[in-house]
Amino acid sequence: MKKEWLYYLTGFFCGMSVMAIELGASRLLAPYFSASQIVWTIVIGTIMIAMALGNIIGGKMADKHQTPDALFIWLLAAATWTMLIPLCGKFVISGIALLLATFVTSGYLIWAALISCLVVFVFPLLVLGMVTPNIIKYATKSLNDNGKIVGRVEAFNTIGSIIGTFLPTFVTIPYIGTSLTFVIFSSILYAICLTYFIFRKKFIIRTSVIMVIAMAAGIAASQIKVAYWNKNIKYEGESVYNYLRVEENDTEIIFSTNVLFGVQSVKMKTPGLTGYYYDYAMASPLMAGVQEKKVDCLILGLGTGTFATQCLQYYTDISFDGVEIDASVVDLARRYFSLPDSVNVTVEDGRAFLNMTKKKYDVIMVDAYRDVTIPFQMSSVEFFTLVKNHLNPGGNMVVNMNMYAEEEGSIDDYLCGTISSVFSYVYTSRPNGISNVELFASDQDCKPALEKTIDKIPQNDLKNVMTQVDQNFVKVLPSKYILTDDKAPVEQLGMKILDSTIADELSYYRNLLKGKSFKELWNMLISGDF
Repeated sequence: MKKEWLYYLTGFFCGMSVMAIELGASRLLAPYFSASQIVWTIVIGTIMIAMALGNIIGGKMADKHQTPDALFIWLLAAATWTMLIPLCGKFVISGIALLLATFVTSGYLIWAALISCLVVFVFPLLVLGMVTPNIIKYATKSLNDNGKIVGRVEAFNTIGSIIGTFLPTFVTIPYIGTSLTFVIFSSILYAICLTYFIFRKKFIIRTSVIMVIAMAAGIAASQIKVAYWNKNIKYEGESVYNYLRVEENDTEIIFSTNVLFGVQSVKMKTPGLTGYYYDYAMASPLMAGVQEKKVDCLILGLGTGTFATQCLQYYTDISFDGVEIDASVVDLARRYFSLPDSVNVTVEDGRAFLNMTKKKYDVIMVDAYRDVTIPFQMSSVEFFTLVKNHLNPGGNMVVNMNMYAEEEGSIDDYLCGTISSVFSYVYTSRPNGISNVELFASDQDCKPALEKTIDKIPQNDLKNVMTQVDQNFVKVLPSKYILTDDKAPVEQLGMKILDSTIADELSYYRNLLKGKSFKELWNMLISGDF
């Protein structure tokens, strides 16, 4: 092979594909295991191990063979594997998650994500790691130009990696989805392999047939839903930030991001309260005096606006500004959840918004926490001080804490301790039968402020819930558990609760799966009977 440019293009497109697969891996895993830093660490670590092994194997291969034929055959196999990830990946990952649920009781998230990465993504990335040492050997004509060749190969590979970082994140994943992203980048690898074999005048027909069959399977598989067993999905898609899902049942429309079994927002089909934590959070406008004056509210983590929509049903003199980092979520809020036009929405990070605005509010709701995916920059002393500085006198903050735990030193203890170091009065109230805890904080005692309003509430359903809020109030005292911008290990703290929660939640499935054969487990997985 004297086509030196083909070696450089191979390095370029393989570098691009490595990053595309890495980003695709994180998005494919997110609905099953979250998009937390923990999962990202596992993805990156696994890929780096695979690439390192690929470098070693590729170096030995280069010394052994006189032509790059073996490399491009392996690259063809890697392209085929990657092309079939959309078809098989969802089943394999959910199957691994289901099987591990039967016996893993500690570090479930770590083990499930790690094994999924090893099974689904290691092979193609190991092969891509073999590319650089091979093309350096075959592109080098003499030792006199060895340094120049190595520099070019590394440069092309790095430039490809840069493009492969930005292109999936900002173009392919949000606009055509993760599945077709795998299809596109594996097709590029196919094109490189086919070009090489055309120059070599061998394997052309077989390569073309494999490519066509695999591409057809990959494109067809893009129609398979992530939650493929769920028959009630109205919308499933992806944005720059999230996997997004809207589903509908007889009583409600539910919105979820990056979770298969969870609720971020809900719309009830009949007017009234939701039965979720939003009901308890409605105490916050009452504490701010909504029965006597106009109350200005800010929601950091608007979602589809359930809290705002519900408050507007019950309170007449109230206004809302909402901050949501994901523009696609706002679009879904208007499309499926009837977000009122009166809610002024800003697409921005919550803390960045507070840094930019000078407006002050009577109520600020922080609803940006999701399982272990807690933005550390919105959980620190510095952040809650910023929130406090944007409250009017007598105003209050309500925080939805979504991971309740009774053991000392939990993420809730840290959030409570951090907030109590900023505000004079802090209370928690936990809705019955729900893992969420609502925290209310103010520089004025908000409990008496709520108590004096309850009898004035005209709606009986709201009055009953507010009575429960008051009865479940627990005063939070200052503690040693404090998070700062410099030190906020929120995901590690969340993992402790997640293990306990998963152990409780999956005990049913462990009993259900106990003693089942592999065939029986596979049939259950395909049918959704779990």
